[in-house]
Amino acid sequence: MRALFLAIVLGLALPAAPAFAVQPDEILDDPDLERRARSISADLRCVVCRNESIDDSNAELARDMRLMVRERLVAGDTDAQVVNFLVERYGEYILLRPRSDGVNLILWVSAPVMLIAALGIAGVALRRRTATEKPLSPEEEARLRQILRD
Repeated sequence: MRALFLAIVLGLALPAAPAFAVQPDEILDDPDLERRARSISADLRCVVCRNESIDDSNAELARDMRLMVRERLVAGDTDAQVVNFLVERYGEYILLRPRSDGVNLILWVSAPVMLIAALGIAGVALRRRTATEKPLSPEEEARLRQILRD
């Protein structure tokens, strides 16, 4: 019974664990600005942790980035200006959801195009393979029966 209780408590506590990355001294007094800061930082990648948002990361660089987001918001920047500022500073790599315009459009479109091309090539290869197969001649069938008997 204790093991079940412990499993339930851990199961509920683990998803909430990343929320502890944002330190109390980082939180803004204005709830609207804090909500915007959390929204922005949830979409920014920690360059140390690779595939974690800066909100979820305990890395020192992630903390610096969270503070930068909040400083820019307090200074009066819009959400887009804050994101653009950080992208200019760290590159597009920090975006957890890369933009789908410009050069990135090639990356977004190339995967489905390659999949369709691969399916087309596979279909043509299968058609040719079945079309070139011809039935065995009576002599070949007799020889095959003889081989199978031995």
